[in-house]
Amino acid sequence: LSANETTVTEFILLGFSSNPALQFCLFGLFCVLYSATLMGNALVFVLICRDYRLHSPMYFFLCHLSIVDICYSSNNVPHMLRNLLGHGRTISFAGCGTQIHLYLIFALTECVLLAVMSYDRYVAICHPLRYALIMNWRLCLTLAAVSWAFGFVFGTLQASLALHLPFCGPCEVDHFFCEILAVLKLACTDTTANKVLIFAVCVCFLLFPLALILISYLHILATILRIRSAPGWHKTFSTCGSHLMVVGLFYGNAIFMYMGPGSSNSSGKEKALSLFYSLVSPCLNPLIYSLRNKQVKEALMKLQRRVFHSM
Repeated sequence: LSANETTVTEFILLGFSSNPALQFCLFGLFCVLYSATLMGNALVFVLICRDYRLHSPMYFFLCHLSIVDICYSSNNVPHMLRNLLGHGRTISFAGCGTQIHLYLIFALTECVLLAVMSYDRYVAICHPLRYALIMNWRLCLTLAAVSWAFGFVFGTLQASLALHLPFCGPCEVDHFFCEILAVLKLACTDTTANKVLIFAVCVCFLLFPLALILISYLHILATILRIRSAPGWHKTFSTCGSHLMVVGLFYGNAIFMYMGPGSSNSSGKEKALSLFYSLVSPCLNPLIYSLRNKQVKEALMKLQRRVFHSM
């Protein structure tokens, strides 16, 4: 090691603010959002598992999305809440590496999963008579496994390359968790190769899936334009509108954060975008994607009646 390099055992997360009053307010807000995320996604998972009417490919993938959102939030938020309470801002090197690793796995998995869900909607609307034949359970299981496998392999690759770099002190991460770009800034060596890999992974997991999603929805739009009845229009839009909303929020922010100009500089804007992924998006997904759905509402009412009668 050179004179300005040290063996790093922990990092310091600078977070949002050192103002105690603001930290207390942020703790309350984030605690509410995190609780809503856990309850909303857990409720969707339970409803889909318990109600046989929801045992279809669309809800199967939605179940995986709920799992990803719960894991994604739980990777970063509990430690952030602990820091906001003033229980120290340090995180061990191993803990930081775990955060980076899991963050990348769940983020990349969701990228692929959203593209898979758009294909499901394409088959359901453009080829309804062949839907059951095409979207059979073998294909659904394969697509879900591929989503998780791609996320794990490429997330592990990026995390391993980042964590094998030499780091210099003071190891202050200008973020509320160990975000990979913020940690790379602390390396004592050239990180061009890491940034090129991040950009290449973004092309594969953001631009390519987004292109597939847009192609799917162009075909869906062409099919919708051939529908003459108003109820048909309404049903089709209600089926796809929620997914488009989630896709727009997820991919738009990710592309801006990792592929936009100045994406390597961690600032307040990057913290806000990361906060959106860690709390806001996982909290909104059950509402805009599931609980607005008629079948999910009926399953929820059925579960409420069953719980009420058992009391």
